[in-house]
Amino acid sequence: QVQLVESGGGLVQAGGSLRLSCATSGRAFRFYTMGWFRQASGKEREFVAADTWKGNTYYTDSVKGRFTISGDSGKNTVYLQINMLKPEDTAVYYCAADSTYSSGDFYFDDITRYDYWGQGTQVTVSS
Repeated sequence: QVQLVESGGGLVQAGGSLRLSCATSGRAFRFYTMGWFRQASGKEREFVAADTWKGNTYYTDSVKGRFTISGDSGKNTVYLQINMLKPEDTAVYYCAADSTYSSGDFYFDDITRYDYWGQGTQVTVSS
């Protein structure tokens, strides 16, 4: 049984930092892509960052230079370091995993590609 469990969300002031964690279990080897998505109230879930099996990382434009995705294969955990938080970063953040092989990094921002999801962790940024 594959499980993804996020933690690390909270209430922070603008300009602050958080580190989100996503602990994975139930799979003997890493997923092909690990991603972070977020969903603000009343909006659709959107891509934030991804870490692929090819060793590449990708970010949506609005978080480049502020967010960093990383993984600890020994702990089967993926992190999202969030710096210089802005009120518009307020959302529920979801960890997701893509277990389907792809020869290239074609689908890292495709929400339909991810077949495992965590329950989400709330990030609230006050101005």
